[in-house]
Amino acid sequence: MSAEETMRVQKISDGTVIDHIAAGKSLSVLRLLGNPQNRGVTVALVMNVSSSKMGRKDIVKVEGVELTDEQVQRLALIAPRASVVIIRSYRVAEKKKAVPPEVVTGILSCTNTTCISVKEKDSVQSIFSLASPSPVSYRCRFCGRVLSEQEISAQLG
Repeated sequence: MSAEETMRVQKISDGTVIDHIAAGKSLSVLRLLGNPQNRGVTVALVMNVSSSKMGRKDIVKVEGVELTDEQVQRLALIAPRASVVIIRSYRVAEKKKAVPPEVVTGILSCTNTTCISVKEKDSVQSIFSLASPSPVSYRCRFCGRVLSEQEISAQLG
């Protein structure tokens, strides 16, 4: 990479760096995190940059916010190849991989209008099992409908 192609983004003292997000998905990641920029938190977005592993990718840096394991699992639903780095005092304190969970309960909604989890939404919580890790898709435990990666992103982003 030449000097002209290198982009500098200021280091963060404490917070989270989310790397290896599929190009164009960083805004969905921000929404998943509850739009931290609206709470006065400093956020850096690098979108559609060159990546030797992915071709193109996005990167999100959020100052003062550490992702919980639950947030990393939710992140894996829309950015399954993401890596999460927790920064403390300008140093890498922890590294986590976003891995799609085997079972997702109460987060996704079935798109089958006749599914019991839709018809009885107040008394039946949705349950989805991982159908495929790449591209990510989940199968409804009640009716068998498969949600594609695009449908999952639309629901979460």
